Amino acid sequence: MSLIVTISGSPSPGSRTGQLTEQIGATLLAEGFKVRGINVRDLPPQDLIYGVGESPAVRAALQLVAQADGIIVSTPIYKASYTGVLKSFLDLLPQFGLAGKVVLPVATGGTLAHVLAIDYGLRPVLLALAAQHVVSGLFILDKLIARDAGGDVRLESEIQARLDLVVADFALSLRRLQTAVADTLVPSKARRTVGSTVLP
Repeated sequence: MSLIVTISGSPSPGSRTGQLTEQIGATLLAEGFKVRGINVRDLPPQDLIYGVGESPAVRAALQLVAQADGIIVSTPIYKASYTGVLKSFLDLLPQFGLAGKVVLPVATGGTLAHVLAIDYGLRPVLLALAAQHVVSGLFILDKLIARDAGGDVRLESEIQARLDLVVADFALSLRRLQTAVADTLVPSKARRTVGSTVLP
């Protein structure tokens, strides 16, 4: 069973971005994946500021990323870029910290002027960390994310449909990668012979 780790880069407690990430994780959990979450804001700030990564909490988070098959990275967009706390955490990953992993970037923001922040800001960092495949991400305007009476976030139907598509693409890409990896681990079958012909 594939492990998916969600990384929420919002510095604010109870943020729409964090709640949206949890709901994406719940959807994938219902589809049979194992899902674990990291809220970067909950990690020791001194480790993030000084880039040391020595606390048990940070070491556990980095180990979780290392064990993951798929990663969901979510962030609000401030001043046309992803958050500083997310950057601080990504900087703690090894040089090839996302090698062999499928990654889904999700961003929220207050203006359409930030719509390209994933492609020009976040995606290059994920690729620099050697992600196997970064699927098409999704930028969602804050005003299109509402909270219901229970505190859960709700999206307009069109945005929910687009989110469902990118999550489905992420899940499919992850399953394909895991199948390919599994195939490489299966011992080659003994050769078969038909008459004098040797078949692989």
